[in-house]
Parts: sequence; structure tokens; C-alpha cells
Amino acid sequence: MNASPVFVTAVHVGKIAPLGPQGTPSGFRKTAVDHPVIARTLGLTGDAQADLNVHGGPDKAVYGYPLSRYPAWAAEFPHLADRLVAGSMGENLAVEGIDEDAVHIGDRIRVGGALLQVTQPRLPCFKLGLAFDEPRLIRAMTRNGFCGWYYRVVESGAIGAGDAHSLVERPNPDWSVARFAGIIAARAMGAEVLREIVAMEGLAENWQARALRQLAALRHDAP
Repeated sequence: MNASPVFVTAVHVGKIAPLGPQGTPSGFRKTAVDHPVIARTLGLTGDAQADLNVHGGPDKAVYGYPLSRYPAWAAEFPHLADRLVAGSMGENLAVEGIDEDAVHIGDRIRVGGALLQVTQPRLPCFKLGLAFDEPRLIRAMTRNGFCGWYYRVVESGAIGAGDAHSLVERPNPDWSVARFAGIIAARAMGAEVLREIVAMEGLAENWQARALRQLAALRHDAP
């Protein structure tokens, strides 16, 4: 558990709209809402994703981001400081009092009337660069691990600004979001790590499947 209060400071949703100079369809840009919204299997009421091959779905239903990371982003990219504010990373939930080191894969979190489960870190795509007209943000997020995390919705319910973000269960105490993101960035997935990932409770299914394929390939290549 955390010593300081952990809570949602804002809830953001967004419609699909053109992003960047080519008008790429995206639900990246989101707006804070002043009322609770319902979290369901495929996300928050009023929120949308354009490319469902890489965004959305049950394992990426809701995206959370720690408010504590924004000052570091502003320091690294001072020309964007006035734009690096809550919601600008495309998050649904801006969370105070916690970050990637303190959130773990598989954590079950009670937020308002919903029960959420942390499934994976965010892997930045080109749309992050488009949103700020700054492609260096993508590599920076991979390097610094200030990526936030996705949740699946275990129990539907209303979520609003000011709701506590309360840890209910932690099945993987050795697997923080930061550790998982670092291993992905370093491509450091040996057989032992892959076996842990395959068996990791709550992890997004696509990552378990990817680890299973890589583990099978290692076995095939072994002398």
C-alpha cells in the first residue's frame, strides 16, 4: 500500500478526430469531464479509439498516467511545457500519488464503482509525436519509462475525478510496470523471464502469447 493518498484527479475522454499534418484519425486528444463516467469492458463511456488493431480492446480499456511525470517532461522538452498538462498524454485517468514504480502488472484497483486490473505498460506509437509535433517524445518515453499503464475493467462502474485509486490485490509483487517496461525497452527477455511472463496473472493476453512464442523459439533453437 502507499503512504500518501492515491486518487484520480481527472477523467478524460475523446472522440476520433484528425491528428497531425496528414489528419491521421485518432482518439488521442481527450477532454476532462466534470461528471462520473461508466467504465465498461471496452472502455469509458464517451471515449473512442481509431486504430483498434493497436489501441483499445478489453486489455487496453482504460489508460492511466501519473501526474508526477509531467514536470520531468516539461524539463526535458521546455518548448512544450505549457502543453504538457494532465490529459495531454492521452490518458483517461490522471492519477496522483503513484507512478510506474509503484503500480504492478496484475494489480486490482478499486476506482469509484469500478474494479480495474493493470495489464501492461503503454508502448508509445507515432501518434504521440504527432500530438505534440515532436517525434523525439516517442524515443524519450521508451528510454525513461514514463509510460503509464493500461487497465482492463473487471467490474463495470462509475469513475469520477476525486475517486480514490485503491489497491485491492497484488498478485505480482516483483513485477512493477517500470520493470516490465524496462525489459521491453532493453529486449531483455531470456528464458526465465519469458516463463514468468507466460504465467503472469493479469497480464494482457497479447503479451503472454508473445512470450509463449518467443519461449518456443528459444527451445527450438537450443542445441
